[in-house]
Amino acid sequence: MSLSADQRAGTRQPGQRLPRSARRAQLLEAAQAAFVESGYHAAAMDDIADRAGVSKPVLYQHFPGKLELYLALLDKHSEALEQLVRQALASTHDNKERVYASIAAYFDFVSRDGAAFRLIFESDLTNESAVRNRLDAVGLVCAEAVAEVIAEDTGLNEEDASLLGMALTGLAQVSARHWLAQGSDVPKDEAARLVGSLAWRGLGSFPKVDAETP
Repeated sequence: MSLSADQRAGTRQPGQRLPRSARRAQLLEAAQAAFVESGYHAAAMDDIADRAGVSKPVLYQHFPGKLELYLALLDKHSEALEQLVRQALASTHDNKERVYASIAAYFDFVSRDGAAFRLIFESDLTNESAVRNRLDAVGLVCAEAVAEVIAEDTGLNEEDASLLGMALTGLAQVSARHWLAQGSDVPKDEAARLVGSLAWRGLGSFPKVDAETP
């Protein structure tokens, strides 16, 4: 039996009443699920619209194409990862605990619902320059945030500190992804602290500079 005009209107009203920001968030959530499940190339705009419960014209009103959806998601989750790392660095002045917190930030990120980390660490669109630039940028920003603290506390030059910052963040993200992929029985906090202990054994060997020493 077909729906009456009033019934059809009733089914559309919830979507029509969503504020633009809420609609955009809904579309991004649907796109993320499609990209994580199928990868960029296999995900279709039809599927994303269906997941969001909207028509394709509504989807295109917010995002002109699939690439724009993907880039918006990268921007969103890159910012989230950077924020986690910066919060970890600012959470304590104890350097050993700062190392642990920085490692834990990556474990927290890969554990988030929706597997957003796959878009950043396992993207199948790295041949697209706009994507590659964003992926390189978030890796560099996080590494440099760590490097700034290392340089400040150890007196190492910028180049050396930058290398150590990249090494620490690389260790963190690879370890976190491996832990998640293996479905390890080791609890998340314990796993992060184990990797943090390894990292601290290296970074802790650099003497801390006394800021008050002339």
